[in-house]
Amino acid sequence: MPKTDLVRQLAGRFREVNGVHPMTEDDDAYVSAQFAVLEQVCARHGRDPDAVRRLMLERRLPLPGYLRSDGAEMVPADLFALADEAGGVERLEAWFTAHWADAAEGRAEWDAYLSGQYVCLHSVTPATIRRKDHLTGAITAAVNEPDAGSARWSERLHALVDELDALEPAFTGYDRLRFGGPTSRDRCVDAVRDRFPRP
Repeated sequence: MPKTDLVRQLAGRFREVNGVHPMTEDDDAYVSAQFAVLEQVCARHGRDPDAVRRLMLERRLPLPGYLRSDGAEMVPADLFALADEAGGVERLEAWFTAHWADAAEGRAEWDAYLSGQYVCLHSVTPATIRRKDHLTGAITAAVNEPDAGSARWSERLHALVDELDALEPAFTGYDRLRFGGPTSRDRCVDAVRDRFPRP
């Protein structure tokens, strides 16, 4: 299959998942600083870009995190790290889903991973995915804790927020369009720090 067909198919799949939203100059600058062009990552790892695009279309590797406005497929620099740790692409799904005791939850997280939308983490691994879920849940629930507002509560809350802050990048305007509203950083880091300043 000609490369142009694979590029077009991958772009089409990306837009099916993310919708059609414009990338601004600021979006492009953010993405270029945080992610890498697929061809460059493939060159560094001795991989054929067309073969990698096929794996993405076959739901064996995640879609690009972004399509830059020039059409460049932007991926994490460590795109192949999980497959390498699993012992190869053919073992990745079983290795990945085994990190969740509940099979349905593992399958849901695998689908989310394949979407390429885990741009909310500097490093996408089962461990960081699970930790992010725990942190966002704990931060959201904190306002209902019996000692909410106390100094000890504030210390616990800000420790959680600081840990989430370290896991997550800044996000960009495009993310708020494709996710249909505020990001987890907006809700669980920035808004919480504004509402509950450190003592």
